Amino acid sequence: MSEMGLFFAILGVAFASLFPGIGSAIGVGIAGQAAAGVTTDDPTKFGKALVLQLLPGTQGIYGLLIAFLTMTNIGLMGEQVELSLLKGLAYMGACLPIAFVGLISAIYQAKASVASINLFSKRPDQFGKSLIFPAMVETYAILALLISMLALFSIPGMNI
Repeated sequence: MSEMGLFFAILGVAFASLFPGIGSAIGVGIAGQAAAGVTTDDPTKFGKALVLQLLPGTQGIYGLLIAFLTMTNIGLMGEQVELSLLKGLAYMGACLPIAFVGLISAIYQAKASVASINLFSKRPDQFGKSLIFPAMVETYAILALLISMLALFSIPGMNI
């Protein structure tokens, strides 16, 4: 096992877990402030506000999933595999889509969630529609998750 290959693969694991986790923490905090304000005025809106607050937290989960899959693939969770420098770089590269899209989309999803919280606080009958706005941002986090997963699953078969 190349030590540099392992280093870059673990760096990818760190990116996949760190950046989306930071974005989710920021996002859940931003949306939580708006949710708390609405709940202060009308405690019956807590459940719906909570749903909108939690949406930016999914990116952290996606990043953790990619980190776990990468650790499993490189043998940190069991039997170690041969890891060349190029494979280590490939693993790091596979982690980058969810790392960066997760960071940024969680923050922007929080902004959409705040707007949606404000919408349903004034028009409670519009909760279903308000949920669509942050869900649209989620689409891009899911796409990044899929690209990272497809890349991860293709690396073991590479002859590098």
